[in-house]
Amino acid sequence: MSAEVVTVTRGSSPLILSMPHPGTGVPPEVAAQLNERGRLVEDTDWHMRQLYGFAAPFAPTIVEAQLSRFVIDLNRDPAGVSLYPGQATTELVPTTTFDGAPIWQTTPDANEIERRKAAYFQPYHTALAAEIARVKAEHGYCVLWDCHSIKSVIPRLFEGTLPTLNLGTNSGQSCAASVEAAAVTAMAGQPVVQIVNGRFKGGWITRHYGRPSERVHALQMEIALSAYLTDETAPWTFNAPKAAALQTALSAIIAAVLDAARQLERSRS
Repeated sequence: MSAEVVTVTRGSSPLILSMPHPGTGVPPEVAAQLNERGRLVEDTDWHMRQLYGFAAPFAPTIVEAQLSRFVIDLNRDPAGVSLYPGQATTELVPTTTFDGAPIWQTTPDANEIERRKAAYFQPYHTALAAEIARVKAEHGYCVLWDCHSIKSVIPRLFEGTLPTLNLGTNSGQSCAASVEAAAVTAMAGQPVVQIVNGRFKGGWITRHYGRPSERVHALQMEIALSAYLTDETAPWTFNAPKAAALQTALSAIIAAVLDAARQLERSRS
């Protein structure tokens, strides 16, 4: 299993696609601690790079994690503070699957968590912060789109079936109001079940980097796996015909967001 932490593909536009959870790599010293269930790395955001292949015309920068979220979750507060107090979620270093099944033979202790923060968490965020700074220096602003997917039915986390598209802006705090409005309007025009700032309001990446007053507009898109996989079970097969409609919808939403951000920042100049 690969131990590479992050790859960066630089683009020429104000758009950054952050992909913190598509990785399946597990360093050998961590793999030895996982149990049989944990080694399945099932809570992966499957095929993110393939799903977002439609975004090439937007010339995005892509910051992509290579390690499994079971190693450490790059979208959690490094201080260990829950994103959703009072609701079920997983930790900075998850102890269970989303369904609640244990994943470790021996649960990582505080020292091991600190080691993983330095070795695996920090490199991703150093790379992401550097790209945000670079894009801002080049364009004057940045649109950060945080790419996620999840099983459509997880009773431990939410009731019923998750909408296909789940847009999160930390309840309007992580991007300018006009940028959020453009995303909401464009999404409403798509023939898919959708929600804004519902169960998923945006994780730590959206909340930490989204600073509209500093011209960084961050939005998280959580997608139900049922929208682009043949089945929501192993081998997690990408279904191109099914994904096509989703990709059309996502393209329209991202285009609207970029246009709104461009107009806003021009008006500020």
